[in-house]
Order: sequence, then C-alpha cells, then structure tokens
Amino acid sequence: MSAEVEFKRLYWHSRRGMLELDVLLLPFLEEAYRDLEDADKERYRMLLECEDQDMFGWFMQRSEPEDADLKRIVRMILDRVQPK
Repeated sequence: MSAEVEFKRLYWHSRRGMLELDVLLLPFLEEAYRDLEDADKERYRMLLECEDQDMFGWFMQRSEPEDADLKRIVRMILDRVQPK
C-alpha cells in the first residue's frame, strides 16, 4: 500500500465522530504522524483500533491505557496540546 493511500485510510479511521477525539487525532495525524518513528506509527494504528469511550477517558485523563505502547502514543498526543 502506498504511503499516501495509507495516510488517507488513517485519516478516515481518525475521524471518530466524537468532537473531543477528532480535535486531537486529526491534527496529530496531519501535523505529526509523518515524522514519527515506525514504532510510533504502529502505536498510532493500534490506538485507532481502540473503542472511542476508552480513548475519551484516556485523553480526558480520567484513566490510562494498561498497554505501555498505547500509553506512549496517548501521552505523545496529549503533549502536543498540553506542552509542559
């Protein structure tokens, strides 16, 4: 699959229909995804397989993913919108 086709597929999977998720995932995909290391790109793809309610809790910092890989990508996304 070409990189552009893969990116378009990820774009559609990043559109969750929940505004709180869309305003985090879509800008991250458009502005940061292409510069990620391959392992982090895989983590982002893993994240997209998660349930919206789980992601909502993680991004609202009400809970954290148990999986270390998911925890890393969630933190990367949050750090983009909440710089220290």
